[in-house]
Amino acid sequence: MANISRFPIPDLDSLPRDIKERIQEVQEKSGFVPNVFLVLSHRPDEFRAFFDYHDAIMRREGNLSRAEKEMIVVATSAANDCSYCVVAHGAILRVVSGDTNLSEQLLANYRTAPLEPRQRTMLAFAVKLARTPEEVEETDLRQLAELGYTQEDIWDIGAITAFFACSNRMAHLTAMQPNEEFYSLGRRG
Repeated sequence: MANISRFPIPDLDSLPRDIKERIQEVQEKSGFVPNVFLVLSHRPDEFRAFFDYHDAIMRREGNLSRAEKEMIVVATSAANDCSYCVVAHGAILRVVSGDTNLSEQLLANYRTAPLEPRQRTMLAFAVKLARTPEEVEETDLRQLAELGYTQEDIWDIGAITAFFACSNRMAHLTAMQPNEEFYSLGRRG
């Protein structure tokens, strides 16, 4: 296995059954095992907590579309210089949005990407929360509310941003490398 982390990667057969099954499920669905699953399996209790929270916020029914959630991940991960999350979630964004250019446009500069003003404001808030959380004020939340975001929507934006700040830091800590498969996923041809 390529060097995907500066920490040990456990042998799949040595993992607790629930984690092994989850990894196999992801492999069957996507055709490969995203390195985040392998890297975080180093600490099984934290693996479970991480993916439980991921699923709770990313699969939660609400007003944010799956593409909008992935846009938040890409924009905030770019702001945090997290290559793993930018590459992996950029690929997911290409798939769920059907737009082969959007993730690269967000990566380059979400402010100039072809977004609705509402989405641009959502990303500006998320990036502010990711980079300078101490500067978030009531006016930021009011601006979102004026654009039709509910309190639950604002919580979702904040929860996704906060969760991926953790994910970004773990990717940096472990020197997690993106899978080669992510680079071509969701592209034409």
